[in-house]
Amino acid sequence: MAIFKKSGLALRLAVMCSCAWFVPAVMADSSFSPYVDETGGISFPQGFRTSMVHLGSWFVPDGGASGFHDVYTEAATVEVYRKTGKFPDGATIVKALRAHSSGDYTTGDGVNFANQELKQWFVMIKDSTGRYADNPLWGNGWGWGLYKPSEDTSSGVTANLAADYKADCLGCHVPARQTDLIYIEAYPTLKSDH
Repeated sequence: MAIFKKSGLALRLAVMCSCAWFVPAVMADSSFSPYVDETGGISFPQGFRTSMVHLGSWFVPDGGASGFHDVYTEAATVEVYRKTGKFPDGATIVKALRAHSSGDYTTGDGVNFANQELKQWFVMIKDSTGRYADNPLWGNGWGWGLYKPSEDTSSGVTANLAADYKADCLGCHVPARQTDLIYIEAYPTLKSDH
């Protein structure tokens, strides 16, 4: 029993061994990111709209990506970025693509606004050390994810639909290579509170 008093890790390992049926086969690496498991699998950040900070939005008027692209990250990520100009390891970027409607209002005619229809979400997790070099969802300093709404899951979200970040994700980000593959110009929150 003395070993358990000296080492919290030993206690956790003992509990895990005695309750192996209860411990998931692949656990999250919460010291890096609560959304990443030991193999580099990326889970969808449930509740991000109320737990994260809104960085800014894009509006795409036409095409398959039309709608409002609202982007979020952790408050701590904003603090680090404002001090260093860089995204810290483990930073999460979530882009929610929401369909739009338009109408005439007192502010003008043909006003566009986001509606309840969600099209998809993009998730990126910063990794400057290449933790998951053997996982095709990781590279160029980020982990990459694509999720869509689903009525077939209890979470209401599909599993990660991206299979290879180079084929599925990177192409859209190459023009932003000077800013760590993130289009920061639409994110005033990274600059100030105003």
